[in-house]
Amino acid sequence: MSDLAALQRETLAAIESAGDENALEAVRVAALGKKGSISALLAMLGKLSPDERKAHGAAINALKDQVTEAIAARRAVLKKAALEAQLKREALDVTLPVRMPGIDTGRIHPISQVMDEIVTIFADMGFSVAEGPDIESDDYNFTKLNFPLGHPARDMHDTFFLAPDAHDGERKVLRTHTSPVQVRTMLAQKPPIRVICPGRTYRRDADQTHTPMFHQVEGLVVDQSATLANLKWVLEEFCKAFFEVPQVGMRFRPSFFPFTSPSMEVDIQCRRSGGEIRFGEGADWLEILGCGMVHPNVLLNCGIDPETYQGFAWGMGLDRVAMLKYGLPDLRDFFDGDLRWINHYGFEPLDIPTLAGGLSG
Repeated sequence: MSDLAALQRETLAAIESAGDENALEAVRVAALGKKGSISALLAMLGKLSPDERKAHGAAINALKDQVTEAIAARRAVLKKAALEAQLKREALDVTLPVRMPGIDTGRIHPISQVMDEIVTIFADMGFSVAEGPDIESDDYNFTKLNFPLGHPARDMHDTFFLAPDAHDGERKVLRTHTSPVQVRTMLAQKPPIRVICPGRTYRRDADQTHTPMFHQVEGLVVDQSATLANLKWVLEEFCKAFFEVPQVGMRFRPSFFPFTSPSMEVDIQCRRSGGEIRFGEGADWLEILGCGMVHPNVLLNCGIDPETYQGFAWGMGLDRVAMLKYGLPDLRDFFDGDLRWINHYGFEPLDIPTLAGGLSG
């Protein structure tokens, strides 16, 4: 019986010192498991005489009951301690300031904002928005736009070419402008046509004012009576609305684009002072876009009779006009994903551009 008393002290001490439920389970198995110390004593009762079995059996069963109760009590203590530790670990200090909801903390990227502004302006003039794929065929990106074979724009140093197609060997390109959308529109829609084509474009160029991927917006009008005078009026009204000035001087200079004839570069009146550019005033000029009358070959390539219809088109870098309007110094910042930058230059989520309420809020 002295051995039984020692086993009792040893087992109860192990239960009391168990630091977690895994340690407690190890004590239970060592005492009450199939090969445990108390289980072994119970197994030996069959070898004793009836009188010894009666005397020792009662003491061993009492020890078993005592150990079982001690384990249950210790398990309850450990469960409570674990729960309290979890609650302490996951506690939320409700006295801290509440985080502002996303609609107050989120910001609209300047590119998205400027695109919405441009769409708003041209929608008011009756233009619809046309879109197309970023990966284009050589035919839509160059040939139908009157780019002759051997033209520099087709060279590898300007254009991202994809691997040859496994079936026909054609090498598609990442579109170098959104003009293929104009081609797709003319092939799918009969005149009159009045669309703008915003979207991503790709060229091999990277510096402070150029990135390999950038945004353009182009416009196209095809009608029986489309003229240069109409083109100049559209661009003038756009510039006044976009830069939010009552009047703006514009200068049209002769230029060359394969898909327009005549072709022109457009400068806008501005004043440079202290690193700031103000439009609609001053004696300086800043190039802003290219334009011209749609080349008859382009109309023919798209199934439109140039003897009946004529058109005009223009295109501008959306990123560049965003920089000019909002004073953004480096085009590369547009694509850095810097939260501090977007918080500074971004727009409120509900700051939706309207001509009546003001484009830029």
